[in-house]
Amino acid sequence: MPTIKDVARKAGVSVGTVSRVLSKNETVKEPLKKRVTAAMEELNYKPNLAAQALRTNSIEVIGLVVPDITNPFFAQLAKNIEMEAAKRGHSVMLANSHDDLEDERTQVSVLLDRSVCGVIVVATSDGGQSHKADVPIVSLDRRFGAYPLVATDHFDGSQKIADHLVGLGHRRIAYIAGPQSMEVARQRREGFVARIKALSTAEDPIRLEVREGQFDYDSGEEIGRTLLKGVPPGSRPTAIAAASDQQAIGVLRCARDLKLEVPKDLSVTGFDDITLASLVVPRLTTLRQPIERLAGAAVERIFARGAVAQDESIGGEVVVRESTAAI
Repeated sequence: MPTIKDVARKAGVSVGTVSRVLSKNETVKEPLKKRVTAAMEELNYKPNLAAQALRTNSIEVIGLVVPDITNPFFAQLAKNIEMEAAKRGHSVMLANSHDDLEDERTQVSVLLDRSVCGVIVVATSDGGQSHKADVPIVSLDRRFGAYPLVATDHFDGSQKIADHLVGLGHRRIAYIAGPQSMEVARQRREGFVARIKALSTAEDPIRLEVREGQFDYDSGEEIGRTLLKGVPPGSRPTAIAAASDQQAIGVLRCARDLKLEVPKDLSVTGFDDITLASLVVPRLTTLRQPIERLAGAAVERIFARGAVAQDESIGGEVVVRESTAAI
């Protein structure tokens, strides 16, 4: 197995120069950096991260805290953050807060104690404590404390879903919101409700019913049942918009149990575009969050020179599939 000395010999430089290249030291001039990189590739040299950590008291690792890794959206987000980190020669240390504020605080503190080069946090809910840190801390998708947030434009995304359903002729619509203790859930609800109110007129009224739940499958199924079971066809919603794909998939399950055909009897939309959204039957119309761009923007802030104080909002797009149709 090649060593750092072999790389130095191959590149015609000192061991110290190779070490500075590995540690991303900007004092190394570009021609030397290219020679060292070429030598590493030719020898198939893999740096020993553990030894590097002992030498420099740091390791090229980004910390990531998510509320629930079993949530498909957070799993996809973590995968893309790992890919973005790898492009920079970094690894990701993942921690799960289990939707618990105290666990979240502990996990962030533990990551900072391990000398990571930055921490990305998907918060459990609004709030979160500030931490004394010499490295960047970034809020992603959900705001963590006072740290700058990188997120989809949830308000605009919900408005796009409202436009889609109204454009299909739906005038009896139900909206299943997420828990209003979360900023992300409030923004999605406010965007949808505001757009429906703007589109509803005296000549062409739109009836909107809003229910609040959790972002999970069971919540979507339970609320869907209260909206649909035993309600005469002329009174029940012709469309249900959910604040998450998991809720929407719960509604699909409920509709199947009640012998309602989607989209013939009921149109259903979600929000996120998790992988399962394109696998369920019928395939789910949803608002696609730009996960690759979100991950890239969050990782970029870890390496930004100087603190980035402002939030960053990225637009999503409606992906029309088989769960919606004209009334």
